[in-house]
Amino acid sequence: MSAGDTAGERMHALAAELYPICRSITGNGVRQTLAILQREMPLTIHEVPTGTPVFDWTVPKEWNIRDAWIKNSRGEKVVDFRCSNLHVLNYSAPVHASLPLAELKQHLFTLPDRPDWIPYRTSYYKETWGFCLSHNQLLRLADECYEVWIDSSLADGHLTYGEYFLPGETTEEVLISCHICHPSLANDNLSGIAVAVFLAKHLAGQKRRYSYRFLLAPGTIGAITWLALHQKDAHKIKHGLVLTGVGDAGAFTYKKSRRGNAEIDRVMALVLKESGAPYQLVDFSPYGYDERQYCSPGFNLGVGCLMRSPWGQFPEYHTSADNLDFIRPEQLSGSLRVCIAAAEALEGNRVYRNLSPCCEPQLGKRGLYRATGGAGIESSIFAQLWVLNLSDGSHSLLDIAERSGLPFALIEESARLLCASGLLEELAATPDGSVDK
Repeated sequence: MSAGDTAGERMHALAAELYPICRSITGNGVRQTLAILQREMPLTIHEVPTGTPVFDWTVPKEWNIRDAWIKNSRGEKVVDFRCSNLHVLNYSAPVHASLPLAELKQHLFTLPDRPDWIPYRTSYYKETWGFCLSHNQLLRLADECYEVWIDSSLADGHLTYGEYFLPGETTEEVLISCHICHPSLANDNLSGIAVAVFLAKHLAGQKRRYSYRFLLAPGTIGAITWLALHQKDAHKIKHGLVLTGVGDAGAFTYKKSRRGNAEIDRVMALVLKESGAPYQLVDFSPYGYDERQYCSPGFNLGVGCLMRSPWGQFPEYHTSADNLDFIRPEQLSGSLRVCIAAAEALEGNRVYRNLSPCCEPQLGKRGLYRATGGAGIESSIFAQLWVLNLSDGSHSLLDIAERSGLPFALIEESARLLCASGLLEELAATPDGSVDK
């Protein structure tokens, strides 16, 4: 088994450990999840009190649930939260009542077109209660009176999120963001978390130009809360990725930032092309995951979203079929490789100046050209010529790779060799990451 496969198995095992936990936008499920993740990386846990204003929103009451069920007239549990945490409408208010079937149906959610699957539904900001069940379960309910019980609480508490900061040589940051608010949904929730954790493990052992911030927060309200608390420092985020749905067998999908041509957008397009895997690039839209918060007009950060099958475009989305069988180690491993390649491209994307700009320098006397001529040009030499020609202090290596059509790694290696030969110099970056010309 290769190292990549080993990482895939370990990511899948981490997802399996987290899968049974009933998460929501607040509560002990989030805390339990973050406590497990602290074992994998040194997360700092933050608690933001209920009622805290965060732009146009307010941190909601904290929700916790202990048990829930529906019993028939014989006292048999026909729906049981302990069998699947998707059975309860997420954020349900507590209830204990007896209802006829006709009235109970007003609080039941099913998928008639997928009769064996349980849907995932929420009611975060409107207090109500409900149950989700398979449509076949609903069809089996007799016309009688049912006892319903949801042992939950909605009370003043906190919104919880986790953060891991890896300092680099500059104060410029790369943000890796995952939502951590879904219960037993493997692809939509846990795949992104698992890949982010293993990306953090990899980067922790590397020399870093950029600082990296890993944010594990509840969807929407979590990102909004973080931005509200860090509004003055958000400008440090120069590049970012929201990771979600990266464990299924679908082709890669990269959703561009609001800017459309941010460096991360260009890097992801290049990395996905060079990966050899099927992929698609889609334009930004103001709906989806937390990229829409980071790309809101008041921030307009260079943050895109990496997925495989896009949300809402695979049948298993927000259903019990998004289980541990739906995500595979090899897909998680492939997603991690793409993220590592993106980080390497961001780290390696420097600007250089040609120190012999008047005509083409003689590469042969520096040992950079083959001893005999006449044959077709080698890709390594071709890359060196491209780097020399475009290294005028205004073109980055990413610019050169895009224009030449050559692999970024080859362009980067060519720049290293040309620097060693005295033909090229790297333009120094200032502490904020800009180029000092």
